[in-house]
Amino acid sequence: MSAHRRRAVAGLAALALAGCTGTPEATAPLDQRPAIEGTLTVFAAASLTDVFTGLGDRLMAEHPSLEVRFTFAGSSALATQLDQGAPADVFASADEDQMARAVDAGLAVEAELFASNRLMLAFPPDDPAGIDEPEGAGIPGIAALLDRDVTLAVCAPEVPCGAAAAEVLDRAGLGDVPDTYEDDVRAVLTKVQLGEVDAGLVYRTDVVTAGDTVGARAFREAEAARNRYPVAVLDDAPNPEAARAFVDLVLSEEGRRALTEAGFSEP
Repeated sequence: MSAHRRRAVAGLAALALAGCTGTPEATAPLDQRPAIEGTLTVFAAASLTDVFTGLGDRLMAEHPSLEVRFTFAGSSALATQLDQGAPADVFASADEDQMARAVDAGLAVEAELFASNRLMLAFPPDDPAGIDEPEGAGIPGIAALLDRDVTLAVCAPEVPCGAAAAEVLDRAGLGDVPDTYEDDVRAVLTKVQLGEVDAGLVYRTDVVTAGDTVGARAFREAEAARNRYPVAVLDDAPNPEAARAFVDLVLSEEGRRALTEAGFSEP
């Protein structure tokens, strides 16, 4: 990791510890704030699809002249698109490394941590591989849940959910177990829901979203591979006022409540 990237990641951690006090625009009287209108383009990790869509709807309801457009994908793909000149106002990554890429490229200066997420082992409701909870107290290790005959889907290693999956599997001596690598976590979840694999490593938030369309087990190694999510207004944002309003909403009490309900944890 470059010195610049180390400084970027350290800055994200400092921002998380400092907390969020709000920008001058957010605390100014309503009649003195810049108009929030036009189009707001948000690039966000696939695991944020549901909660960010809801927050976008909330912002549009408050500002009828605003249209919020989202691009949800793997964080590494989004960072690449931004580096190649794709226009956007806000970037929200599923880990700090991909945000550091954006900072290194001069696309953003300030980023703020707003949530964290953990992996879970998801499987179809009929559990064809028989992924049973082992006997005994406490959360099991992932090796106790996985048999090497299980067909397992994970995210590609360059994506944050894939990097986390590789870490937990390597810790358990199961680095050679995955059978398929997907572009983002929603693609892994879909394979599980369709019964195309016996199991998949997805985020806790995806399990919450999936409801009774999947079964799931927690495992011990997930805590060590927890991902923290940063968000930033991009330096060349075409609509900086709307971008700041969206980020402020994510960081607000309402935003934190929505994130918690979706299964995210504090950063």
